[in-house]
Amino acid sequence: MPTRSRAATHARRRKRRMAKVEHDLTELQWDALVATWAGCAYCGATDRALQKDCMLPISRGGRYTVTNVVPACGSCNASKCNTEVTTWLRRKKLDEGRFLLRQAEILGLVLR
Repeated sequence: MPTRSRAATHARRRKRRMAKVEHDLTELQWDALVATWAGCAYCGATDRALQKDCMLPISRGGRYTVTNVVPACGSCNASKCNTEVTTWLRRKKLDEGRFLLRQAEILGLVLR
């Protein structure tokens, strides 16, 4: 029996988790989030490609919805990994309150 790499095992698990939940983030909503945040939601970087980051990770029950996804640069997304956003913000000594207020403001604009 062939041994599977750790990455392949995690990829299979992620695929199964993703298939179990309904993701309802539309491309239009994603584009609006990217435009409104105008950079990485965490560090503010504007010179890098942005990725969809779930504030509550999929591995912890999150899903791709307009209320759970923010644009993040690859560095922040990789650093956050599967940590819940407030825990990660505290660990990185980033302003948790400012992020949460900004996220609420942006949701108000995007959901109109």
